Order: sequence, then C-alpha cells, then structure tokens
Amino acid sequence: MAPGPRFLTLADVAEILNTSSAQVYALVRRGELPAIKIGGRGQWRVESSQLEAYIDRMYDEARAFVDAHPFTEAEAKDEPPVR
Repeated sequence: MAPGPRFLTLADVAEILNTSSAQVYALVRRGELPAIKIGGRGQWRVESSQLEAYIDRMYDEARAFVDAHPFTEAEAKDEPPVR
C-alpha cells in the first residue's frame, strides 16, 4: 500500500480489501482486525499498520491451508471452468 493516512475508516478498509463495510465491522468486532473508537459518536478507525499486519496474517493462513491441502489433478477435473 502506498504511504497514506495513519488511520482508515471502515469504508476505506472495505475498499482496500474489496469487501463490504459490514464485513470489515465484523472483523473488528470479532477482534480479528484491531481498531480503535474515536470521537463522541465512537467511530471506528483502523491503523494502516494493523491492516497490513492483518493482510500478512491472512497470507500466512492461506499458505498454511494450501500446504495442508495440496491441489490434485482429480480436483482440477471436478472444478467448473473459471469465467
């Protein structure tokens, strides 16, 4: 990610992750993505470095899954064509 603001809104994070704000809110509320509440209305903000750490963890988890579940030729034959 290019240098930018230190803190991101949930909408900003959703755009970066190409997901919904509701999904990002769920990640925050489950404690998977650290965030802080600021202001009188308690708006959530995610620090850019925390988002990068989350992305790194997700890559690590995906790598572990792929290592534990190797793709086989039989699966390739069962897969519908990608469009």
